[in-house]
Amino acid sequence: MALFTFRLPDIGEGISSAEIVAWHVQAGDVIGEDQPIADMMTDKATVEMESPVAGTVVRLAGEPGDSVPIGAMLVEIEVEDGTGAGAEVERPSDGTIEAATGGGAAVLPEPERREAHGGAPASAGDEPEAGEKATSGMPRSDVSSQLAADSRTRSQEDKVLASPAVRARAKDLGIDLAQVKPSGDRIRHADLDAFLLYRAGQGYRPAGRGAARPDELVKVIGLRRRIAENMAASKRHIPHFTYVEEIDVTRLEEMRDQLNATRGDRPRLTILPLLIVAICKTLPAFPMLNARYDDEAGIVTRYGSVHLGVATQTDAGLMVPVIRDAQDRNMWQLASDIRRLAEAARAGKAKVEELSGSTLTLTSLGALGGIATTPVINRPEVAIIGPNRVIERPVFRGKDVVPAKLMNLSISCDHRVVDGWDAASFVQAVRRLLETPVMLFGD
Repeated sequence: MALFTFRLPDIGEGISSAEIVAWHVQAGDVIGEDQPIADMMTDKATVEMESPVAGTVVRLAGEPGDSVPIGAMLVEIEVEDGTGAGAEVERPSDGTIEAATGGGAAVLPEPERREAHGGAPASAGDEPEAGEKATSGMPRSDVSSQLAADSRTRSQEDKVLASPAVRARAKDLGIDLAQVKPSGDRIRHADLDAFLLYRAGQGYRPAGRGAARPDELVKVIGLRRRIAENMAASKRHIPHFTYVEEIDVTRLEEMRDQLNATRGDRPRLTILPLLIVAICKTLPAFPMLNARYDDEAGIVTRYGSVHLGVATQTDAGLMVPVIRDAQDRNMWQLASDIRRLAEAARAGKAKVEELSGSTLTLTSLGALGGIATTPVINRPEVAIIGPNRVIERPVFRGKDVVPAKLMNLSISCDHRVVDGWDAASFVQAVRRLLETPVMLFGD
């Protein structure tokens, strides 16, 4: 047997390191060639790394959230002799094995070194002593201690033998299977019943029935960390101001219903494509809004084309796919683009070029839009527009009170580049188009 070191390859021009987002393998797993082993995130995209060899995973470079330099060890794999020749692990003079992580060099303790070098592994039932835990190069803290404790708890529960149905029931009841004594070779439903009966006299209550959940420490990594950094930079560098106006969209909604009734096989229209048409028709008179500001160089670039970012909520966090040249597309094409890009973003299949280069961003919470929003600008852009929920309220039409469908439109701007008068004038121009929707189709 031999040890093969898979080093992080160059996965993008100008990239010096990548962040570990998720591991698909753990130490001790037997893997095949080309099997996914980790998701690595750069400034531009998340890349799935695959193993170049088959073998047994011996060691990983770090935990999710750690940064791994290009060329540093990512995974160490035990392979048959002859596989990956010349790729033996480099060992320091003291016999320890060092792993390159974002926190520094991690040194494996003696029991793990014996196992990594082919020696006898520690007994499965042995509890490691306090001094035997591997460090990640990071200072000890409450967070790292809690993460280690959580990992041990998950490991103990994974060793329990139980059917998927029993595991599902235990999860619903909030029962830790590691605390249930099996009556045979595995835990069965009868064992869960006995556990509940025994604990009932001790005041046991299943989770979700009044019992407080334990505190949870969640490491901010991957896209969630990137969003946090970008939002913090936007609020730190950009002096925001927000302007909100109420728009009567009664006639616009009537027209939309009529268009949807005869749409055929075209995508269903929401209010967003119609709003985008209004925005694109209005922007030529307000070029300071369709712009980017390089505050380091002191240069504002005003764009002739509208590359509209559409903020999209995904399971991983907020992403902003971009509709290129939105000013050249009709409402049906825009509806199709919105649907296609949203589905790609939520499935994690959006291309890098579809997630960058926006000149103005539109953000909508749909039915959850609320009365008004104060959206944060997508730096280095200088404006972001947020339509809010459409609600029906009574309004005066002359001396009569009639029902009307109303929507508030919010816009946040960079006050270094956009004056309040310009933002208000832009929104009023968009309002005129939406309140007289036939004007959306005129020159």
